[in-house]
Amino acid sequence: MANNEKKKIITISREFGSGGRIIGKRLAEKLGVPYYDRDLLDRIAEESGFSREMIETAEKKAKNGFLYSLASAMGTGEAGPESLSLNERFFLAQFDTIRKIAEEEGSCVIVGRCADYILRGYPYATNVFIYAEEADKIKRAVEEYGVPEDQVKKVMKETDKARANYYAYHTGRKWGEHVNFNLSIDSGYLEIEDIVDLIIYYSERQIWRQTTLD
Repeated sequence: MANNEKKKIITISREFGSGGRIIGKRLAEKLGVPYYDRDLLDRIAEESGFSREMIETAEKKAKNGFLYSLASAMGTGEAGPESLSLNERFFLAQFDTIRKIAEEEGSCVIVGRCADYILRGYPYATNVFIYAEEADKIKRAVEEYGVPEDQVKKVMKETDKARANYYAYHTGRKWGEHVNFNLSIDSGYLEIEDIVDLIIYYSERQIWRQTTLD
């Protein structure tokens, strides 16, 4: 395990188009630590035995909150962990993998996957939420993500709705609510490099304060 004095785990939750993934990747590069994003699914699949495609398909269904909740509530009728629905078993696998990364691998940046909730109260974690005004998100989604202009509002709405529903079902919390995060940043007012520096500065102060109080 990394030296605790240097250990730093930063989770990034983000609205679609806010640049959260870009910020997370640059943050990991600047800190020289592992970066976990979409490839985290491969590790979850490897350690749980579920296929990546099964997990991704289940998460996409969260666009319809009612149907996702219904499917998640339908267990197998068996005893023990096997009684959980597939959606709940997928989330449990995700929970275990992220906790394992935090405990065994030291510093890292994790984007999405309810990592802020999974690592809540963890002494070396800083949970960040990236958001932006609609105009800024649309501009970035079109110019940097390559989303067609006539589809961008629909994609943005559906993506964030799925994230909110998934987060609410598995955590019992409201996605994006400030009390769930240590730091929330509107990415429309700062350059990416400035946001990265701000997160690093904040995390260092926050972790120093937590470890001092402990």
